[in-house]
Amino acid sequence: MMKTFLALALSMVCGVSAASAATHWPNGAKAAVVLTYDDALGSQLEHAIPALDTAGFKGTFFLAGVKVADVPRWRAAAAAGHELANHTIFHPCPASVFPTDPRYTSEAYTPESVLKEIEQQNVLLTALDGKPTHGFASPCGQTMAGGVDYLEALRASKLVTYVRGVYTSPEDLRANVAKMDPMHVPARGFDEKVTGAQLIEFAKQAQAGGGMAVYLFHGVGGDYLQVSDSAHRELIAWLAAHRSEVWVTTLQGALDWAKADALREARRGGAGAPQKLVTPAAASDRQGGAWRDLVANEPSPSPGLVFITHTNRSLMVRVDDWRGC
Repeated sequence: MMKTFLALALSMVCGVSAASAATHWPNGAKAAVVLTYDDALGSQLEHAIPALDTAGFKGTFFLAGVKVADVPRWRAAAAAGHELANHTIFHPCPASVFPTDPRYTSEAYTPESVLKEIEQQNVLLTALDGKPTHGFASPCGQTMAGGVDYLEALRASKLVTYVRGVYTSPEDLRANVAKMDPMHVPARGFDEKVTGAQLIEFAKQAQAGGGMAVYLFHGVGGDYLQVSDSAHRELIAWLAAHRSEVWVTTLQGALDWAKADALREARRGGAGAPQKLVTPAAASDRQGGAWRDLVANEPSPSPGLVFITHTNRSLMVRVDDWRGC
């Protein structure tokens, strides 16, 4: 009898743990979707960004080999709220995977030289977006340089805030994002024949699992490893029609939110409730134009977020939004 009781008690505890493990996405959304684009391609500027802007979504762009002529457009993309992130300067991949100048294959690098290149690319990114820190996607999804894995050296260097990979398992779509190793963020790429329905299915899987779906694109309606412009637009249209269920954000935004959500849950003892992501205009409307009355009452859980309280209501606001109000 006692064994049965203990087993029942343990199952109840485990059930609570599992239920409370999921990230509570903004405004009650069931999942987060992140749209990422690699290699600073012209088709992304021509097709992806206009589609995102029309829907009011923000994407994450991992830049490598930036063309001088495109600098103003990437700067404008950052100013519009898209995330610019690091993909190295010369995109070093194994010679067998990505034929290129022998000087720029991963075999020709050392961990020290690849970290130096990442550091230098951060300088360009800061010149484009004014931000002091950036995320990273490993070229060709691998972190070998001269036969040595540089990932742990990169972690120790603190040059980047996260590392996006190229593989997603079904379990990843159900995972508590706050517990993910930021140096191993899963993502999924798609072949050139992918349909809009297949792209949408990936978001639906995350929606069912309560986690985060990170898309990995290269060309959009052009360039290489491309998805068609029509399939990409079909995905964007579906996401726009399901805003209340799926939160579309940047990769840094999703990771920051999940981290803040976990901190909030720990302080509240795990009693979850949907939280709202507040803009200055929305807060002004709800609180009678009293932005100056908002008071920071807790330390920020990450550089991009802050807890505030106004008339006994706790909210979370991006630092960049409320500082200028």
